[in-house]
Amino acid sequence: MKKIYRKGVRWMAAIMALYLLAACNGKGKQPDHKINVAAPAKEVWTCSMHPEIIRDKPGVCPICGMDLVRKKEDLTRLTDVRLDELLQPTDRFVVSSIPVTALQKERVAAEVKALGVVSYDTRLINTISARVSGRIEKLYVHYRYQHVHKGARIMDIYSPELATGEQELLFMLKNDPDNTTLIEAAKQKLLLLGMSEGQLQEVIRTGRPSLTVAVYSNYSGHIHEAGNTMPDAGEPLQRTDVSATMGELPVKEGMYVGKGQTVFQLFNTDRSWVLLQLLPEQAPVKTGDAVRIAPETAPDHNFRGRIDFIEPAFRKESKTLTARVYFDNSTLQIPIGSQVTATIFPSPATGDWLPRESVLSLGTDQVVFVREDGGFKAHKVETGMDYRDRVQILSGLTEVDSVAANAQYLMDSESFIRIKK
Repeated sequence: MKKIYRKGVRWMAAIMALYLLAACNGKGKQPDHKINVAAPAKEVWTCSMHPEIIRDKPGVCPICGMDLVRKKEDLTRLTDVRLDELLQPTDRFVVSSIPVTALQKERVAAEVKALGVVSYDTRLINTISARVSGRIEKLYVHYRYQHVHKGARIMDIYSPELATGEQELLFMLKNDPDNTTLIEAAKQKLLLLGMSEGQLQEVIRTGRPSLTVAVYSNYSGHIHEAGNTMPDAGEPLQRTDVSATMGELPVKEGMYVGKGQTVFQLFNTDRSWVLLQLLPEQAPVKTGDAVRIAPETAPDHNFRGRIDFIEPAFRKESKTLTARVYFDNSTLQIPIGSQVTATIFPSPATGDWLPRESVLSLGTDQVVFVREDGGFKAHKVETGMDYRDRVQILSGLTEVDSVAANAQYLMDSESFIRIKK
């Protein structure tokens, strides 16, 4: 009995050991029917017209009343976008893939077109003045633009001062002919008062004072009254109508004039000049450049010349420089005030050029769009001549820079473009 009991205990211990071993081997195992499932993407509802409206269920937009549309949130993380690109302002950086171009170094003999007008040469504007005070007894010129020659008689003036000087000379010649010193002084006084040598000898020969003294012109030209509004080198000429051209002079017989007073002006047209208006981009034009002038009145009778002078300042209320071309008008006889077209031939120069479409003008600034990573950036440049379909670039770009071939494609409005100074 005792032996059977011990054998039963051994069997029970073996069964318990097997049970415990099986329990230890199965600890921590998950059931075969359980698997991990990723959470579905979150669904949100938004308005196609107002994307700032976000809802978690269908409905209508509180702003426009349209039905909300379903939108899945994209939780994909972007790793290929840089922060500086996201923060790039749209007025400085434009994303585009339009064609590009670069600087081209060329030697260009440019022709510059300019408009101008024929004007008086102010160096040949002369005056006729009264050398003695008195009254105009006789006028020999009667209307504006009347042509007079050198030595022509202009007017006769009666002067009490001149009459007194003549009487003093005659008195000394009659009563003290040996006093040569006073007699010569009296003659010199009359000559200084405007009396000619011939008139003086006539007074001495006849022994009678002359009531008037003749005033002669020392120059040739067109007659005008003193202080008139004739055009000069500082103002563009205007066409003069017939009434003004043939109008009578305001100086009349019987009027009084003072000593040294300018009575008439003479404008000589034998030597004239052309005043050409140069735009700022035509600044490379310089003194000595050849020029061809075609008058409006006779375009087939053009003539050649050179730029003789360029005024160093802009004219009032004008943004153009004025260049002067002197020419001999004695044979051409081009009317003063005629409009002309000019072709200037500057010396050929080597420079960097871009197509005109590549440069955008913002008034005082000239801009190109330089290609950078992913797009174009506005960049300020300094330009020179504008010739045909090209613009000369003086500074702001290098030969390795690529710029947009047409800058107009990269802007909506000039006010939206900002450049760094």
